[in-house]
Amino acid sequence: MDLHTRFDQRVLLHGGELPWVDSPVAGVQRRMLDRIGGEVARATSIVRYAPGRHFSPHTHHGGEEFLVLDGVFQDEHGDYPAGSYIRNPPTTRHTPGSQTGCVIFVKLWQFDPADRTPAVIDTNKIGRVNDATRPGVAVTPLFEDKRESVTLEVWQPGARLDAVMPDGAELLVVAGSFTDGEDALRVWSWLRIPCGGRLAAVAGPQGATVWVKTRHLRSVEAPPAAAAGRTTFEQHP
Repeated sequence: MDLHTRFDQRVLLHGGELPWVDSPVAGVQRRMLDRIGGEVARATSIVRYAPGRHFSPHTHHGGEEFLVLDGVFQDEHGDYPAGSYIRNPPTTRHTPGSQTGCVIFVKLWQFDPADRTPAVIDTNKIGRVNDATRPGVAVTPLFEDKRESVTLEVWQPGARLDAVMPDGAELLVVAGSFTDGEDALRVWSWLRIPCGGRLAAVAGPQGATVWVKTRHLRSVEAPPAAAAGRTTFEQHP
């Protein structure tokens, strides 16, 4: 499957309004945002686990990054409430699920193959730093290396962010709302800005909490399994 694979184009989807699509595992559904490949895919999705559902143990050959949006995500390594940010680099293995049900924003097969750096961050328990260059913006750093930067940002009501994004950007509205030009983004709206594109955002009356990733759009590749036409289900969507 190829979905929104023109990474030189702006894409805006309202993730809270897309239809849920069944995965190969009963009780686990997804709203696909972009995808290259079948069930082994370079994918960005919003995924919902029904209470008591889980996947079989599996290895993330291409890595997995996710933010818990609602409920509690669980595996053998721990319980991760809403606001948890997790990076499982290539070669990591787990058995994901949720006893109470949860929703996560997840990205698969988007790591440097040599990356072995895990991250487990409960954003509810760490502080934010005011951005001196952007009035009304406070930032929680989540991850940074030579390839990408990931943050959780809080924009105060009416805050304005107007900038060219030379390396592109990807944003997910976690709470609140903002406008970008004539477009109104709300909870779970997902925006991908191509390299050289512009963000002209104004935070809504309640402000906005926004997950932001930059610099990663310089390197976009399909997973080997997708390139080879394999359809074996190796990891959750």
